[in-house]
Amino acid sequence: MAIPTKEDLGFDPDALREKYRIERDKRLRTDANEQYQEIKEEYAAFLDDPYIAHPTSRSPLTDEVEIAIIGGGFGGLIAGARLRELGFEDIRIIEKGGDFGGTWYWNRYPGAACDTEAYIYLPLLEELDYVPSQKYAHAPEILSHSQNIAKKYNLYENACLETEVTALNWDEPASRWIIQTNRDDKFKARFVIMSNGPLHRPKLPGIEGINSFRGHMFHTSRWDYGYTGGDSNGRLNGLKNKRVAIIGTGATAVQCTPHVGESAKQLYVFQRTPSSIDVRANRKTDPHWASQLKPGWQKERMENFNILCSGGVVEEDLVKDGWTEIIRNLISMANYRGENTNWDEVPKLMEIADFQKMEQIRNRAAELVNDSKTAESLKPYYRQFCKRPCFHDSYLQTFNRPSVELVDTNGKGVERITNNGVLAGGKEYEVDCIIFATGFEVGTSYVRRSGYDVTGRHGMTLSEKWADGMRTLHGVMTNGFPNLFIISNSQAGFTTNFPHAMDETSRHIGYMLKQCEKERLSSIEASKEAEDEWVDEIIAVSRFASDFQESCTPGYYNNEGKPNPKSVQNGPYGKGSRPYFRITAAWREEGNMSGILKSP
Repeated sequence: MAIPTKEDLGFDPDALREKYRIERDKRLRTDANEQYQEIKEEYAAFLDDPYIAHPTSRSPLTDEVEIAIIGGGFGGLIAGARLRELGFEDIRIIEKGGDFGGTWYWNRYPGAACDTEAYIYLPLLEELDYVPSQKYAHAPEILSHSQNIAKKYNLYENACLETEVTALNWDEPASRWIIQTNRDDKFKARFVIMSNGPLHRPKLPGIEGINSFRGHMFHTSRWDYGYTGGDSNGRLNGLKNKRVAIIGTGATAVQCTPHVGESAKQLYVFQRTPSSIDVRANRKTDPHWASQLKPGWQKERMENFNILCSGGVVEEDLVKDGWTEIIRNLISMANYRGENTNWDEVPKLMEIADFQKMEQIRNRAAELVNDSKTAESLKPYYRQFCKRPCFHDSYLQTFNRPSVELVDTNGKGVERITNNGVLAGGKEYEVDCIIFATGFEVGTSYVRRSGYDVTGRHGMTLSEKWADGMRTLHGVMTNGFPNLFIISNSQAGFTTNFPHAMDETSRHIGYMLKQCEKERLSSIEASKEAEDEWVDEIIAVSRFASDFQESCTPGYYNNEGKPNPKSVQNGPYGKGSRPYFRITAAWREEGNMSGILKSP
């Protein structure tokens, strides 16, 4: 397929490349990911749990369990469910929130909803005989579903909620992990599954003067309904006489801004980089469609979505959402599944397809926003996957309200928080409330995000071992840390529908635990040789192209404009989730746990 000319396209690709470069350069900062303030000490209040009226009191635990799962989000719930199905009874889940749900326990801001189709995103739907009420379920429904999983699989029993792990140490003579917590627990576990999750530790921008503000402020993951009034559906009556600032314009802000804009006396939205806002088109579930679903429907739908999002071809797109449309457009333009493909032209054609899609996104902003200057500020000038794509049907229109003002900081961000408000572009905006819609930490170290370090054999800590990058076998086990399993997308199979990958990993871990039971093993761990081979494979097939990452506008995908060399080693399996799932399935099929050191 010939490369289209600018006359064919209706825009000049060279001009767009230059525009992208200019917009990237104005946002580059020397401190990159270090611009964010770690939430501790004087900022610790941002971590307080506002959803617990009265913290539960209990005595410290000094007992022993067979399996401890750290994290009560989707990963921990799926692991617990799959292990229950395999017959494991002695399971304890440790969760810092007051209930199960993980991200969906913390994210209760108005408008919060999944942006991957609920029919594939919510785990274990068939097992619970449940079909979500909408294509994109809202947070209360997702939290309720999480609680129902825990109830069905009896995961509340023996669970430690409102509890944070502070240390994890391997006891070599006993072949047990010693788990310590902030509740003075010190109990043992034969096996530990770390499902800390990638999205749970609030990210706070390191803006000067945060603690000098005399008004009210909170983070979206700790939404203060006592101040705003209302609930997750909106109707924030407490804001009707309030001037509010929202700092951040990522996926969280996109969902909560319409509700705050509808309710507040005045809303200022402070933007450093605009998000890509495509159509969501949410709709209620058709009862007739739901009644016709056949056994295996969710797995079929998950795999169909994953094939498309991995660049594969299916006869029918079952999900038909913004994610699959993006991939279909790229494949169609590049024609790399067709005959006589010119592989030298594929990257150029995919770039053109990307330009076309982003032109569509920018035109949508112009069509929906009345003020031309505001519309221009809301246009994203970067490649589609430089930042997480967003989908919403009322965010852009919110800026047509006379009470809502977009404060475009021209890529610089907020300068300072003052006693009375927010300083940006040399102007002070006086407000009563500041809402940080800045998401969760992503680019920080695994240990910082988990909140604890792990000490394995010979006193080696996980932070020391991974100082130069992660080292695992299949992203699940690491040498020197026996009976320790990890649920993560690092060095494993990544898919946009992360719960799908969590389920695959949980099944993988379940297989190994059953093998330990069958072979009467006291401990297992990855061998150094197998681990080295897997790390070499991860690096060899990595899709992290440094030139693409460097060309992107700063964000958490590229370490805020400074691609980290570790990103290659810490990234997912580069050939995609489907080949990764085949690798782990074949490994299980062999039946001998190749590359695993076994201790009787």
